[in-house]
Amino acid sequence: MALWRIRATVDDRPGYLSVLTASLALRGVNILTVQVHTTEAGAVDDFLVDAPDQLGEADLRAAVERGRGRDCWVARSEARGLADQPTRVLGLAARLVREPEGAGEALRALLGADEVTWRPRPAGPLGGVGARTMLLGDPSGGSYELRRREPSFTPAEYARAQALVELASAVARRDDDRVTLVLPDAAEVLVRSATADDLSGVLDLHQHCSARSRQRRYLGGAAVPSPARLRRLLEPARGVTLVATAGPGGEPEPVVAMANLLGEGDEAEVALLVRDDWQRRGLGSALLRRLLGHAERAGYAALLLHVQAENTPMLRAVRRLARPTSVERDGSVLTVTMPLVARRVDLPRQVDAAARSHRPH
Repeated sequence: MALWRIRATVDDRPGYLSVLTASLALRGVNILTVQVHTTEAGAVDDFLVDAPDQLGEADLRAAVERGRGRDCWVARSEARGLADQPTRVLGLAARLVREPEGAGEALRALLGADEVTWRPRPAGPLGGVGARTMLLGDPSGGSYELRRREPSFTPAEYARAQALVELASAVARRDDDRVTLVLPDAAEVLVRSATADDLSGVLDLHQHCSARSRQRRYLGGAAVPSPARLRRLLEPARGVTLVATAGPGGEPEPVVAMANLLGEGDEAEVALLVRDDWQRRGLGSALLRRLLGHAERAGYAALLLHVQAENTPMLRAVRRLARPTSVERDGSVLTVTMPLVARRVDLPRQVDAAARSHRPH
């Protein structure tokens, strides 16, 4: 007996799958696993089978065609194919938690892709899946392009692959943005990516900031933002929010600063809020540098800061970055624009079997 993978499309009508399986059974083919992918062209059935040694590829194709299957693809399989799809996906997810930079290899292993290429340009709002190509949006910026000669990609495979990419991006962002900073006065703070669980700590941060500090952050007023608005800031649709915590190591440690990088188009807006007793200690400058690095890795073209003209500490922090800027004034508010040079290679990078993919954090 020999292991084979068979993929074929049948009409999505009652009884058609049983006709196909009966045709295989008549030739002594034992079906070990089956997955059904719903598509506009019909139901794509993906089988792992154990077939008699005397049956070859042509015999299996003929059996599928007699069972009303079409667009048939047949290939020999290995024993590792016996692991069911949920188990394989969970295994790849566990690998990405340990090594988020291995997203390219995980995609290749998940889909059996011939080529996996990371590109600096975005995938667009919806990405896309075709018969031979798949385009996945990387939440950290850029996109992955996958190619496979056969079998054709399916929407279900696209959904699984996009979920893996988003997991890798989330883990990489968490690890990359978790660091202990030692400030010039020897104080230590932990900086990490924010989550929805930080809502109470961020509310407390706002309540312990002066009205002047809140007004400098939000420009339009000094009131504490609503919980709903703070939730959106903690987990932005595009970009990242960092929180800085300080304390004796107990739980929960107080949040002493929040830094937002909010993406819109090819630009990202930056804003900081530092508790009054932690200002003028280098924390704001350190957070600004980390957001700048994230924006460059994500491929944004420019960084925007809306700053009150009298907010000299923030303007001083921007100058310390030693980057070219342009400034526009609208009444008492300055808009500082900082062009960015992406630190990524513009040429496509293909992931081969011998080298792990490099992906942005």
